[in-house]
Amino acid sequence: MPIIPDINSLHAQLISTTMQRAILSMSTFDTVVVGAGIAGVTAANLLHRAGQRVVIVEARDRVGGRTWTDRTAGFSVDLGASWIHGIDGNPLTELVRAFDIETIEFTVGAFQPDSRPIANYDPAHRPLDPAAAQQWADDIRTVDEELQRVVASATAEQTYADVAEQALAALDWDAERRERVWEFYRHRTEEQCGAHIDDVAAHGLDEDVIFSDEVIFPGGYDHLTRILARGIDIRFNETVEAVAWSESGVRVDTAAASFDARDAVITVPLGVLKAGTIQFVPDLPDEVAGPIERVGMGVFDKVFLQFPQPFWQDGLYAIRQQGPAADTWHSWYDVSAVSKQPMLLTFAGGQRGRDTEAMRDEQIVDSVVRSLKQIYGDSVPDPVNYWITRWGADPYALGSYSYVAAGATHEDHDAMATPVGGVLHLAGEATYSSEPATVHGALLSGHRAAERILGESIDLKELQDAASSS
Repeated sequence: MPIIPDINSLHAQLISTTMQRAILSMSTFDTVVVGAGIAGVTAANLLHRAGQRVVIVEARDRVGGRTWTDRTAGFSVDLGASWIHGIDGNPLTELVRAFDIETIEFTVGAFQPDSRPIANYDPAHRPLDPAAAQQWADDIRTVDEELQRVVASATAEQTYADVAEQALAALDWDAERRERVWEFYRHRTEEQCGAHIDDVAAHGLDEDVIFSDEVIFPGGYDHLTRILARGIDIRFNETVEAVAWSESGVRVDTAAASFDARDAVITVPLGVLKAGTIQFVPDLPDEVAGPIERVGMGVFDKVFLQFPQPFWQDGLYAIRQQGPAADTWHSWYDVSAVSKQPMLLTFAGGQRGRDTEAMRDEQIVDSVVRSLKQIYGDSVPDPVNYWITRWGADPYALGSYSYVAAGATHEDHDAMATPVGGVLHLAGEATYSSEPATVHGALLSGHRAAERILGESIDLKELQDAASSS
């Protein structure tokens, strides 16, 4: 445990002569929350309801963080979070119902080979007939059974690639058959973790199971954060540069202002913490800094293409390409039900996502369209609109969501949220071990931070009153 100096002396170390103007705008609060994503607005809302004087300091000009809805085209396009992953027993489900937010069923589940209407295409871009598609799905389930046994005895240092190779080696299959399953596992880690199969821990997908239906938001996911943010003092366009802490309190400094408080909740994405763009004085203790270093931050980018008319089969959930042609673009999802426009959504994850972010928009669109034309030929028209995300390059995210990297454990997520000095609390999806990389995990982490600050349990149903707040 580091020696904790006095808070005022810490602040003196941080302020230069040119920053003295910050003192003029100094404000004192019970709690300062850094970040207006779902974790931040949840913590702030609950603390505000408990009578605390709370402020949220937000670098962006909007609430939501990685929950971001674009409505410029006249309909909603969720560029960040899109799904409630498993509605049964999910705290988001009751909130959405209480807030009367429209949803429609669109179950993705863990990245899967079947159970939904999926058009699969072989490496030569020919459709798999029902028997071939079933054989491929059965192959994956056969390997999955062996994989579970291998993972059960795996160490933290082993990767998902290690255990997948071991599981495949136990089966007397030809190279082509093994390659198709290996390819599926690589795409699974890219979609579920935003990382390459070599970078994900063997146990990284242990909890990647969804037992109930999933829903998406025709009107946009950000309705949720905007409602929860009602009545909260939020300072936009304030990028936090330093956080000084001691057992007597905290001070949060931006370029233009300082905020004193008894407690602070830091909800910036893991990518920002890993980059060290916020200076903590003193440094975070090893029990928190260690997990920040070990847990990975994935990149998982979306590409939406709006077409003048559909060219794919009616009733499809997804289109899947196999083989070398699927190295980057391998899955397309029909999301027309959200926009009421002919639209496909595809993804680029892990290193493919980072490589894609370096391309110009026109190059990305052309690459996706060429991949679709390999399947559907000249029936693929030019898109009339597109949306592309670059979460890895976003300075206020530096990635899409967390994952258990090789050398890390699921317990590292919760360890990251260990209270520091009794006054500093980290929250966000990366800090919640049972539901990382999800919106409801972020919400639950904000709830946990509020309970720790107040020293008492809080019924999450209190958040349902946010719809009537002004």
